[in-house]
Amino acid sequence: MIQDMEGLRGKKAAYFTLGCKLNFAETSAVGRQLKQCGVDTVRDGEIADICVVNTCSVTEVADSKCRQAIHRLVRNHPGALVVVTGCYAQLKPGDVSSIDGVDLVLGNNEKGNILEAICERVEMMPEERALAAHEYRTVRTADIRNFMPSCSCGDRTRYFLKVQDGCDYYCTYCTIPFARGRSRNGSIASIVAQAQQAACEGGREIVITGVNIGDFGKTTGESFLDLIRALDKVDGIERYRISSIEPNLLTDEVIEFCAQSRAFMPHLHIPLQSGSDEVLRLMHRRYDTSFFRRKIERVLELIPDAFIGVDTIVGTRGETAELFEEAYRFMASLPVSQYHVFSYSERPGTKALQIPHVVTPQEKHERSQRILELSSSLTRAYYNKYVGSVRPVLLEHSRKGGVMHGFTDNYIRVEIHTENGADHIMDNTIVNVRLGEFNAAGNALVGNQNLI
Repeated sequence: MIQDMEGLRGKKAAYFTLGCKLNFAETSAVGRQLKQCGVDTVRDGEIADICVVNTCSVTEVADSKCRQAIHRLVRNHPGALVVVTGCYAQLKPGDVSSIDGVDLVLGNNEKGNILEAICERVEMMPEERALAAHEYRTVRTADIRNFMPSCSCGDRTRYFLKVQDGCDYYCTYCTIPFARGRSRNGSIASIVAQAQQAACEGGREIVITGVNIGDFGKTTGESFLDLIRALDKVDGIERYRISSIEPNLLTDEVIEFCAQSRAFMPHLHIPLQSGSDEVLRLMHRRYDTSFFRRKIERVLELIPDAFIGVDTIVGTRGETAELFEEAYRFMASLPVSQYHVFSYSERPGTKALQIPHVVTPQEKHERSQRILELSSSLTRAYYNKYVGSVRPVLLEHSRKGGVMHGFTDNYIRVEIHTENGADHIMDNTIVNVRLGEFNAAGNALVGNQNLI
């Protein structure tokens, strides 16, 4: 296939990605394909021949950011072939294709064929491009079947490996099942091969990504537990992190394996979405607060040092002031390390629009701020527990000379001051670090690698 695409050689491409880590992994896969065809990534100040925009549509704000990004790329790269894909492209292809300068819109099922689509158009004459512009190719959600393997490498230390796509849950507030289709996945053998390639390229840490990764195996007859057991055996990868896993799919067997595994870190991210049982019911979530609490307690029983991040949404339809207070009390009582807070956004076509009681923007903001303050205090308390302890840190170069950053195994951000060009030598290495007090910005602990 690549041999037939000589027309791409020498072209320059610009990429813009919005949304989740999964989108970044997929854009990286597209960039690799184009690079194999001789397409270079555009540098600052250069005009691209090809622009690829991978969009998100999780909120109305995300839709707006996508439109702004497309307009900006069209303006900054006049004459470029502009291809838009991703969730916004899947859900609203007509809106996207009507934007001046957009040549082609590809839904999520067609994302894997983006290379062929680009090749079809990049050699067109201007008048042919004009006639073919504003085309979009999407299929119904029910017909989305393709799985696009993706492994991104924004830096040499951390890779994002896509293992699964789509979702069968249809929570009332969420458009992802409509944008990405049914749950599907690659085979364990193919995913292990990607992890092995990342190790060959010098990768030390892999973040396992997907839409609903605990649902892994539906299309191959395998399981998420099978997958992580196989990945744990890959030589060269010293760290794995599970990006997010539904509490009802975080089985005791998965927790037990992570607790004793070679490379899975004491770090989990588990979506709660609300601490109110009534709101969870309105959301059509598949657990209640007592189940969630037991899951957190089981994690900490087997992995006492675990950093536990939790997603929550504020201001969903039906979340009265009383239900929010109930949710807040539950969240404040959980022994977790951090909350990621999302403000509910009305999404066309979702069942949440049938729920009475609309939360005002001001109420959403106030509730978000309260949970952010709670999260900050929980994270600070978690960090403080480890001041004075020694933990392994995977170091990364910093734009600021003489300073390196990294994360401990249990996801504490660390800042280390270096001398005499040690940044280059220590980049992408794991060193034991004694953790000191917070840095001046208050977002990391200052570490000292000189332990003697």
